[in-house]
Order: sequence, then structure tokens, then C-alpha cells
Amino acid sequence: MLVQRLGAPSDFDPLLERVRDARVVMIGESTHGSYDYYRLREQLTRRLIAECGFSFVAVEGDWPDCDRVHRSVTAAPGGALEPQLALEQFERWPTWMWANAEVARFASWLRAWNVERPEDQRAGFHGLDVYSLWESMQAIFDYLGEEDPTSLEAAQDAYRCFEPYGKRVEEYGAASRFVSARCEEEVVRLLARTREHALNDGPDRFSAWQNAEVVAGAERYYRAMVAGGPDSWNIRDTHMQDTLDRLLDRYGPDARGIVWAHNTHVGDARATDMAADGMVNIGQLARERHGDDAVALIGFGSYRGTVIAAPRWGSTPEPMVVPPAREGSVERRLHELMPERAVLIFGGDDQPGWVTETADHRAIGVVYDPSFESWGNYVPTRLGDRYDAFIWCDDTTALHPLSVPAVPGEMETYPAGV
Repeated sequence: MLVQRLGAPSDFDPLLERVRDARVVMIGESTHGSYDYYRLREQLTRRLIAECGFSFVAVEGDWPDCDRVHRSVTAAPGGALEPQLALEQFERWPTWMWANAEVARFASWLRAWNVERPEDQRAGFHGLDVYSLWESMQAIFDYLGEEDPTSLEAAQDAYRCFEPYGKRVEEYGAASRFVSARCEEEVVRLLARTREHALNDGPDRFSAWQNAEVVAGAERYYRAMVAGGPDSWNIRDTHMQDTLDRLLDRYGPDARGIVWAHNTHVGDARATDMAADGMVNIGQLARERHGDDAVALIGFGSYRGTVIAAPRWGSTPEPMVVPPAREGSVERRLHELMPERAVLIFGGDDQPGWVTETADHRAIGVVYDPSFESWGNYVPTRLGDRYDAFIWCDDTTALHPLSVPAVPGEMETYPAGV
């Protein structure tokens, strides 16, 4: 194991040497609201794009919202001249995950980087998640209305299937368990039609296809979520990995992607108690599909600090104090052993035993209650098996949300907020 103290961006040199040949680099976070994670992740991502030629960033966010950011950072026709304007249009709660000053700074850098390059060499920004059923449906309507009005019927049939439930997709999920209210057939027909269009080249066609994939994934997700168990989680992470693979195909045989998501998605589930519960995640799926050597998984963690989170689903986010990590945890051990900031690169014959031993590893979602720290908010983890590298920040501070309205989601996701 190599330990490198972090101070300047150049201190990432050993980590870049470790991951520069990977096809996929996934960079996690143990909270969705810590400034230090976003800032360090930005520094590392800039270098991966500028020095290693990575093709795009794909985040744990909705496709339609992130597509507006993509159009801005690639200077595509119709895209906002300032990426922050695209980020300020994020409306689905929790908006602060991506509509924050830290992402706005990175997006501005990415646009400046891109405009100096030919269009086919510009790095993109995309969303991987599955939640945006209605937004993706509207995007499909907009596309078909302009490009292929004869195909609107398939989209209208799918829309009418969901329409009785309004935007309360949990009611659709509940109804689908007892009556023939499932929209699978209409959604499958819509997906097949948009796939046909996507065979022809063009970013708008690809985006329409991806929105149809989101509608199909969301239908499965919300139906499974009502039933309980791990199925909804697995549907979501499989959808995110499928989206990542479509992006790699879209960008070409030499494409390389960077993923930003929570540690619970990035860190290989097989090295946690998630495996015993029948759950998979994108870190595991990427290793299985592309091979361990082609995938680099990087986690984040801290001992204490402050974080932006919400006390309840859909409520207003606020700065919260993250108490010192509990005894026996990964974070307590690293607090005792590591400098204030460091990167750990796993592998080799000199790894200490604790790297592969199971210990509790903190995971804070968008919904957080610090009083749960004594019994919750931790995932049993074999750190060196879950990640290829780990970025340590002993003390963290809360990130800076943009001033955007926080519109509650349809219902709480499972598990909450990661």
C-alpha cells in the first residue's frame, strides 16, 4: 500500500500513474454534501481529462438535467453560454447534489477546456440515474414533435398509461401489484421505436434513446420499490451501469469515462454486507463487465466535519455537524494513522492487515441524522477489496448550494439518499 500526503494537485501523481490506463475511473464520496470531496474530485478529474484523455464525466444525476449541462460545457447548439445557468435549472430534490458552486466551477473549466478543441474531442457531462420518468417523457415528446411526428403515438400511449397517477409514481407501483395497470408494453414499444432512430447518428437521437431507456428503467424501478427488498436498488444500479456502457460505445472504441457517485455505488458491493443482502452496484458491475484492470474504484472518507443534508426527505437542506467517527470504524483508524489529507493506493505485498479486515465505513446520504451515528450510517467494509484507492480528509466542510428551488421528489428512494 502506498500513502501519499495531499496538499497540491500534483500530489495526485502516484494515483494518476495507477489509474491512467483504466477505461473507467469511478470516484466516490461518503456524503453528497462535503465541499472537500467535490473540490478534490474536481482536481483529480481535471487531470484525468487534460493529461490522460478521458472522454466524459457521468454522474449520479438525471439524464435530462445533466444533458443541459452537457450542451453547455460542449458549446453545443442551444446550450447555455454559462454552465451555471444550466445547473440552476435542476429542480428535482435534492438539487444541491449537482446545483452547487463546486460543480459550477468544474463545469466552467470544462467548457473553457472544450471550446479550444474540435467538437469530436470535447469531454461530455452526463447523468446516469433512473428517476426522471416524467422529465424524460417530456424530452421524448419534444424530440419526436420536431424530428418524427409519426412516432408520437408510441410516446402518447406510454404517457396515457402513467397519466392516471399524475406524478405520484408510487401509486402506479402499488397499483401494478394488484391490477393490470403496468405500463410495460407501452414503454417497451416506445423504447423499440426510439432505438430505431438512435441507429442513425446524431446527439439528439442518442439523447432521445437514453430518455426512453430512463422511462423503461423508471417503470421497473418504481414497480419494484413498492414491493420492497433489494430489487429496486439493483434495477437502479444496473440501469446506471448500462447507461455508462452506452456512453462508452457512443464515444467510440477508445472512449474512457469518469463516474461521480456515492461510495455505496462506486465501492465494489462484494466487499461489503450489501452482497449478503443480494445487492449489486456499479463498481461491482463495472469490474465484472470490463475486468479489474480496466476499472479503478476510488473512495472518499473523513473523520468529522460539516455537511449539507436534510433532516427529512424533501425538506430544506442545512449544514449539519458530522461527529467524530465511532470506535472500530475505518474512519477512526485512518484518523489515528493518516495525515490530515492523504491518498491510499491499495495493492502489493506490503498491505497492512487492516486493509482487508472488515470494519464499519461511514456512509451519509442526502437525508441525515447525526444522532444515528451510534448505530447507523455505516457499512461493514473490506477497504482494500472495495476500492483500488481511497482519498482521506480528516476534517471536511459543507459544500455551497446554488440558489435554486428544492422541489421534492415523488417519494423517498431506497435506501434513502445515496
